[in-house]
Amino acid sequence: MYQALYRKYRPAVFSDVVGQSHITRTLQKQVAENRTSHAYLFTGSRGTGKTTCAKILARAVNCENPRDGNPCGACPACLSLEDGNSLDVLELDAASNNGVDQVRALRDEAAYPPANVRKRVYIVDEVHMLSVSAFNALLKILEEPPEHLMFILATTELHKVPATILSRCQRYAFRRISPADIAARLRYVAGREQIPLTDDGAELLARLAEGALRDGLSLLDQCAASGGTVDSAAVLNTLGLAGHLQTAALLEHILRKDVPSALSLFGELYDSGRDGVTVLRELAALVRDLLLKRMAPEGSAALLSGGYDDATLNRLESLSTAARLLYLATSLQGVGAEFADAKNNRLNTELCLLRLCDETLSGDMSALVARIERLEAGYSAAPIPRPAAPAVQIVPPPAAPPVARPTPPPQNNVPQPDDAPPWDDEPPPENVPSWDNEPPENMSPWDDVLPPLDDLLPRDDVPQSNDALLPDDLPSYKTGSTATSTSDTPTEDTTLTSTFIWDDFIKRCKARLPPSVKSYLGTWTGTLTKNGTLNVYMTSTCMNMKLFDKKKVRSVLKEESDAKRVVLHATDKRSPKENQDELLEESRQLPGVFQIIGEQHSETDYHKEK
Repeated sequence: MYQALYRKYRPAVFSDVVGQSHITRTLQKQVAENRTSHAYLFTGSRGTGKTTCAKILARAVNCENPRDGNPCGACPACLSLEDGNSLDVLELDAASNNGVDQVRALRDEAAYPPANVRKRVYIVDEVHMLSVSAFNALLKILEEPPEHLMFILATTELHKVPATILSRCQRYAFRRISPADIAARLRYVAGREQIPLTDDGAELLARLAEGALRDGLSLLDQCAASGGTVDSAAVLNTLGLAGHLQTAALLEHILRKDVPSALSLFGELYDSGRDGVTVLRELAALVRDLLLKRMAPEGSAALLSGGYDDATLNRLESLSTAARLLYLATSLQGVGAEFADAKNNRLNTELCLLRLCDETLSGDMSALVARIERLEAGYSAAPIPRPAAPAVQIVPPPAAPPVARPTPPPQNNVPQPDDAPPWDDEPPPENVPSWDNEPPENMSPWDDVLPPLDDLLPRDDVPQSNDALLPDDLPSYKTGSTATSTSDTPTEDTTLTSTFIWDDFIKRCKARLPPSVKSYLGTWTGTLTKNGTLNVYMTSTCMNMKLFDKKKVRSVLKEESDAKRVVLHATDKRSPKENQDELLEESRQLPGVFQIIGEQHSETDYHKEK
């Protein structure tokens, strides 16, 4: 009769147990030194060797010729226990014998000594399934059992076992078996059974076993029954995992944000009988594998689900980032609650796929983060050039082109008598043309009125005063006013430059001048001489202000005009009484404290005069 591989190759001694050396060494030493306990509790996930170690321990404590703590397998006790013919070693399933009556019957039988072996052993599997009353009935005999009695309890859910039971047992935690150990054991069994198992097939079966050697042997038994070489492709086809390739393709469409392809592939899966919830759960498992592989590349091999090969995982990992995988895992994790009361699972699945393809449709913080990341990626891919700020440089306006003056018409050569006095007839001015008809087109209409510019400029051979430096349109600054300078007097070379335009210059200076003087800029005027001296004329009211920073004003004017020095002139000289009256008059026009101060000052003057 054919026997399943996991039963046929169940370990018979402690040294054959795979992946649990921290437990087998301790038990083996206890048996060798005859220091065994009366109660043991084995915990761990399925297929890790709990029941196997319990059976080995039961044979070892009853073996007539133990070898370094292992049963010999040849004595009558070992043979009877291995065949299951002994009545002194009982294996109970607490899932079906969880009542208090079964535990009371067990307690009554435990009082009798064994018939053929040294110890009566009770192996209770899935002990957490016992009821509260059954645990209470077992508590007393477990605390003070007879010398010939031993209990070995096994459970996969330790948190369901009462603390009173835990405190009376030696507890051993069985861990999951690593994929490498499972693959090695599978190759050993395949060699003994002459099964053509490849290395990639063994590794895939080891990952699919999820730490349970029994599951790995069962999968190998199933794949070997199909015949042929057991490789990764045969494993996927035999176990019906070829659909995982379609799940990987669906996730690839999601990572590429290809909505039409993702919806089309899901439609094919749905028509083939795949449920929407099942598809999303498979996506969640695949995303978990990718996230573990991305965040823990060195130690994630033992944590992977095993349904996908390394090539597929590497291809999908290259298309994703850790943040996007975390978003996908979080979104898929909350799908179960949404599908609980859903009436149309297909619609909900399609909506979920849309949100997975485009984070901006989620409507939460992840949508905002996705938009920011998209903007950052765009800026990093195509940086916008920033032009350098131009250096501030004052370029004087271009000089006006000289006006071509027409040659005056030739005078009639009228012969004069030799004795004619030279003072009777004065010759006409050379610079004043006269035309019988209209002036030339390129001539300004003011050229026949204004004298030439050279006649307006001061001459070097004639002494000039400060008034001569003022323009003609400021008569109040010339005759009848006394100009005072706050700096040295101008140099002797007072020839004005023809390219200096005061209005343009003062507009450039306005932004840099102190706020206290900006209201007086309309009353300022100035000239720039060819020797680099800038003469600025202003009222004494402006110059005598307390907030008037002469140093700052000179600095700004000098930098903006590129002058060698700046001379400030007060164009009027007024008495303190006149300045005071003008200030009071201005304060009356202002509301608030200035008006009050003006009124108080007026009252003081009134009392003084009185």
